[in-house]
Amino acid sequence: REDAELLGFDLEDGMDVVVSGDVDVFPRKGTVQLLVRAATPAGVGAFWAAYQRTRKKLAVEGLFDSARKRPLPSFPRRIGVVTSEIGAVVHDIVTILRRRYPIAHIVVAPALVQGPGAPASLRRALAVVADRVDVVILARGGGSLEDLWCFNDEGLARAVASCRVPIVSAIGHETDVTIVDFVADLRAATPSAAAELVSPNSAALAAQLNETGRLLVQSIREIVSAARERVRGLGERMSPRGLRRSVETNREQLERLYEALSALGSREIFRHRENLAAIGRRLDLLSPLATLQRGYAIAEREDGHIVARATEVEEGDALAVRFQDGRIHVHVKGGGQAA
Repeated sequence: REDAELLGFDLEDGMDVVVSGDVDVFPRKGTVQLLVRAATPAGVGAFWAAYQRTRKKLAVEGLFDSARKRPLPSFPRRIGVVTSEIGAVVHDIVTILRRRYPIAHIVVAPALVQGPGAPASLRRALAVVADRVDVVILARGGGSLEDLWCFNDEGLARAVASCRVPIVSAIGHETDVTIVDFVADLRAATPSAAAELVSPNSAALAAQLNETGRLLVQSIREIVSAARERVRGLGERMSPRGLRRSVETNREQLERLYEALSALGSREIFRHRENLAAIGRRLDLLSPLATLQRGYAIAEREDGHIVARATEVEEGDALAVRFQDGRIHVHVKGGGQAA
């Protein structure tokens, strides 16, 4: 049952498959038992049907979603490589990594990359390397559909999806797309491209650091130069000649301000004096004293209340009559009558 779950496709009645496993012979019973350990579909049509079933199944589970894809580390300290230990692929990957990013530690986990036993071998290699590195390259060179079929294995795809660190797949040629490519965090067109994707270019980094250092030194020099100019300027202003120049400049400014304020003060005083005179003239026109100057008199009671009508007084009331040049006191002999 465990081997059946790891086939990578669903067995159906009438399906043609190529199997590998163990044969047990029972002479006494005259029977033969075939214990199947691995199986692959026979024929391109069967391969394609199994491929589509697995792809749709994992897509429904969300294993292909871009949201679960993890970014690659910018500066990995350890880089894992899962591939065959023989052939050009591992050589190309290691050569590029050592040339571009020699400070990284490379951990190679060899595995079978084709045949019925390849999916299990690849899963074991992933499990070994995952806890020791920051990123993994899962790679294989080009081959036929049958050669690459192990990378369509459902169990391997789930192992890639559950890996603790990001995985870059580089399987076959650019036109070869496997289930593992869909599940991986990033797909590279070739194994060499995968090596370049996971490793920063040390030469470019060195050039960038040199340029950054040059700009930093230039900025520091400019800051120091500006500070030196400020100090020199302060020194000139604090010297006896600079102080005399500053005092003369301030004296001239004060004299100009004094002259401006003096001229402004005279104009303001004159303007306010004219305003007050105009207000005084208007008040004189409204003042009761102006009425007295025209020959009229004002009758007041002893408490200063002005008597405005004859009906307000009675016989015997004491009044004061104010004229232009003084006042007289009188007593009313007759009751007030209206005119």
